[in-house]
Amino acid sequence: MNALQFIETSIEEGIGYIFLNRPKQLNALNRKMIREIITAMEAYDLDPRVKVIVLAGNGKAFSAGADIEEMVNDNPVSLELMNQFADWDRISLVKKPVIGAVKGFVFGGGFELALSCDFLIAASDTQFSFPEVTLGVMPGAGGTQRLTKLVGKTKALEWILTAERIKAKTALQYGFINKIVAPELLMEEAVDLAGKIAKQPPLAVRLIKESVNKAGDLSLYEGMQFERKNFYLLFASKDQKEGMSAFVEKRKPNFTGG
Repeated sequence: MNALQFIETSIEEGIGYIFLNRPKQLNALNRKMIREIITAMEAYDLDPRVKVIVLAGNGKAFSAGADIEEMVNDNPVSLELMNQFADWDRISLVKKPVIGAVKGFVFGGGFELALSCDFLIAASDTQFSFPEVTLGVMPGAGGTQRLTKLVGKTKALEWILTAERIKAKTALQYGFINKIVAPELLMEEAVDLAGKIAKQPPLAVRLIKESVNKAGDLSLYEGMQFERKNFYLLFASKDQKEGMSAFVEKRKPNFTGG
């Protein structure tokens, strides 16, 4: 990946890193930046060297939200013609696990980007907020939907309508982050979690993520049928044979991704 203007990327020990890199603007998200993020995610999704993706922000904040100067002159026709959220929609199609390591401000579009991750590790100084209502608009990249599914209607409505800042401790209490750590330990904790997942058989990880995501959209019966088909499918993999053989033989498995 080259010619990146707004993000930095690297691959180390099975982990594909994406760092938001507009620190002077508190990593405010413009359209090109979002396109760079999802293009990097999709490249990692196809790269056999990458098992897990870690998304973080350079500087003091994960992201203070959308780049308002870019949007101030938009109108309904221009937004429709450019298909404003087409790139955002591609994030949900990424098959590999995405771990968000967040700190400082996680506002607006930055909050929506964080909620698009599969896991969130938050520094203790993190604050989340949807301030869009104070600008006369609303979240448009999934914020009203993802937050409601995670915390329920009444709390999501309160937070979105008041633009209240949500501290990391409250976020953990309501279950939309996985863990709070000291700011200096943020990347260490994210990498530790990524390393644990990277050791698992890739196809099983992929189908588990797919099945868990379906749970929010399907009835219990439909979700169980979907889960069952993925369970059966894994018995066609080499890693299933290796994993069960290793268990019986009392040795560590050597997963190859097959």
